[in-house]
Amino acid sequence: MKIRPLHDRVVVKRVEEEETTQGGLYIPETAKEKPIQGNVVAVGDGKILDSGEKRPMAVKEGDRVIFAKYAGTEVEAGGDEVLVMREDDIMGVVE
Repeated sequence: MKIRPLHDRVVVKRVEEEETTQGGLYIPETAKEKPIQGNVVAVGDGKILDSGEKRPMAVKEGDRVIFAKYAGTEVEAGGDEVLVMREDDIMGVVE
């Protein structure tokens, strides 16, 4: 199953966190928090403004982004768990 987001929505796949720290300590699964970084898998056409014009998206497929901790809705697509969120929930692009 492939998801095509509408308007100003973005599909993001979370990037998994490291299992060990830089010092070599193992982080158990129960102590991990959900990652707040991910890769953009798909983007919508853009937000429709009050004037009727369409504002283009600021992110594109393949961008690595940082988003709010509880942003988006988790959906399963093709065996992968992805997030569908508004572009406004994205805080920045990692370069």
